[in-house]
Amino acid sequence: MPASTASAPSSAAHLADARSPVVMFSAGEASGDKHAAAVFRAMRERMPNLRAIGMGGAAMREAGVELIVDSSGLGVVGLGEVLRHYGALRRALTTMQQAACEQRPDLLICVDYKEFNLKLARHAKACGIKVLFYVSPQVWAWRPGRVKKYGAAIDMMAVIFPFETAFYEAENIPVSYVGHPLAGRVHASAPREVLMREFGLSPGHPVVGLLPGSRKAEVERLLPVMLESAAKLAADRSDIQFILPRAASIPEDILRPHLDSAHVTVKVVPERSYDVLACCDAAMVASGTATLEVALMQVPMAILYKVSPLTYALLKPLIRIPDIGLANIVAGRRIVPEFVQGAAKPSAVADEIERMLADADYAEQMRKDLAEVKAKLGPGGGVERMAELALEMLIRR
Repeated sequence: MPASTASAPSSAAHLADARSPVVMFSAGEASGDKHAAAVFRAMRERMPNLRAIGMGGAAMREAGVELIVDSSGLGVVGLGEVLRHYGALRRALTTMQQAACEQRPDLLICVDYKEFNLKLARHAKACGIKVLFYVSPQVWAWRPGRVKKYGAAIDMMAVIFPFETAFYEAENIPVSYVGHPLAGRVHASAPREVLMREFGLSPGHPVVGLLPGSRKAEVERLLPVMLESAAKLAADRSDIQFILPRAASIPEDILRPHLDSAHVTVKVVPERSYDVLACCDAAMVASGTATLEVALMQVPMAILYKVSPLTYALLKPLIRIPDIGLANIVAGRRIVPEFVQGAAKPSAVADEIERMLADADYAEQMRKDLAEVKAKLGPGGGVERMAELALEMLIRR
């Protein structure tokens, strides 16, 4: 059920006159932190005295959200990571639950971070707080029975892919398709030639990007594979340049031991992933939101995914779709290669990247396929639609 937003600005102004409303955000990972920050900025453009509290990282803090919990270091992947960080996760959840019921925000917006936010949503709803969930759990990919659990804990599910609405409508759960937050927002800050000069890259030589993820566990598992792949490429082609956009959630000291022991030189650029991608002819990318960012920049890529053997053994039987990369899922077919678990071998990844660099027709076809993904995600406006939906829920008391 799409949300009507025509009256949001005027009604929002009326609410703002009555008192300063408060919205609570909960985002536990780097991508969610960015999405929440963008939504809050869009909301405050329409309601200038809106106040926000919650859990998040640097992007939310910069946007003006008063952080109750700093989520830096809480981005975990796999059962082992969850168990190792259980104490910190439990403390963060307890803090957020207490703050929700004590501070009584007018609306709780849970951004991704599925299991944590499901528990928080249940608690907040029991306290009489309206809950808007942004970025649906991938019920179409695995564990479809979760739809009912989320439906019982929320007042509205805001989905970012159009095909997701059917899963909630089938259970009579309020759902609104707002569009993907990245659509229309992924672009470089300057022309490629300008960025190449700024980063000290030679315009006559190919550039390969390394994007090992925004969570420590991802980096620890994938960066060694990427660096060894890069070393194999460099051994055959000395002209290749390698560059890595460091995520804000990954401190330099996590990368440095891997880079210092690598047999290849990699230029590290703090954040600025879109500017880095604008320079790249190909990229090795951790599975996740980054694959859509690379797709929107139309850079040929190889997707890598590795978790602990135990986590993979538990998850594999639950997965209902053939591909795990979001670029492939949106395309509806495999348009970029995936190297999953044991298949994520440096020799195989290096061979694939070499093909992208050497075979112009192969690379061009991949760019055309990625352009289709970009078209499917739409022209943009997802953040603005999400902001309007959130304001409507604030208004409807």
